[in-house]
Amino acid sequence: MSYVIQMIAEGEHQKQDFKMRVEDASKIARTLCAFANTDGGRLLIGVKDNGSIAGVRADEEFHMIQAAAEMQCKPPILFDVQIWKAEMKTILEVQIPRSASRPHFCKDEKDQLQAYLRREDRIHRASPVLVKVWQYEMRLDRSEFRYDQHIGKLFSAWRSGRALSFRHVARMGRLDFDAAEDLLCLLIVWGIVGWEYGPKGWIYSLNDGDALDQLESSGVDAFRWKDHR
Repeated sequence: MSYVIQMIAEGEHQKQDFKMRVEDASKIARTLCAFANTDGGRLLIGVKDNGSIAGVRADEEFHMIQAAAEMQCKPPILFDVQIWKAEMKTILEVQIPRSASRPHFCKDEKDQLQAYLRREDRIHRASPVLVKVWQYEMRLDRSEFRYDQHIGKLFSAWRSGRALSFRHVARMGRLDFDAAEDLLCLLIVWGIVGWEYGPKGWIYSLNDGDALDQLESSGVDAFRWKDHR
C-alpha cells in the first residue's frame, strides 16, 4: 500500500482534511488558518469526503492555495506541498505546520476578520479568550493577577468539577468581560484551566488542581514566565 493511500485510509481527523478541489480561496483560507492556529496538519486535495480519489490538476490547486495563504490569511501562512499519484490520478498534499506567529486571521462570511481552530475534523471560530491566549503566548508580559473572595469562589467551583461558560466565569468572579478574558488567558497559559467546545459554546474547567493550589498558596511568581506552548 502506497504512503498516500495509507494517509487516505486514516480518514479526516484533527490533522488531516480532504478536499475534492479548491474552488474558493477565501473558504480554504479558513482551513489553513485553523491548522496553523492549532496543531498543524495536511490537506489532501483531489480526495472526496468519503476517501475516494477524484484527482486534480496540481498546478491550478497550488495557485489557489498560494493565493489563500499569502493574500487571504493575516499574517500569511507558510506551507509545503507534495504531489502524489494514485489510481492514475494526481493528489496534492498541502502541509501546514503549527504556526509560531499565531493567531492567524481570515475573513468570514460577513467579510470580518476572524480566527479559526480545528477540533477533530471540524473547524470552529476561535473565542476572544483563545485569541488572547495565543497573543499572550507570543510575549513575556502578562496581565496582573488579582485574588479576592469572588475569585476564590470561582476556583472552588472549578475544584468541584464544574465546567463554566465565559459568562459564568465573569459573573462568579464579579469581573467585566475584559477582566474575565485576562483571567482566563493567564490560567490557560499557566496550564491551570483547560477549554473545550461544547454544545452551547466554549466552556472552561480545571486542568491542574495542584497548580491551582500553588497559585493560591504561593502567588503568581512561580507562574509569571511559565510557557505552555
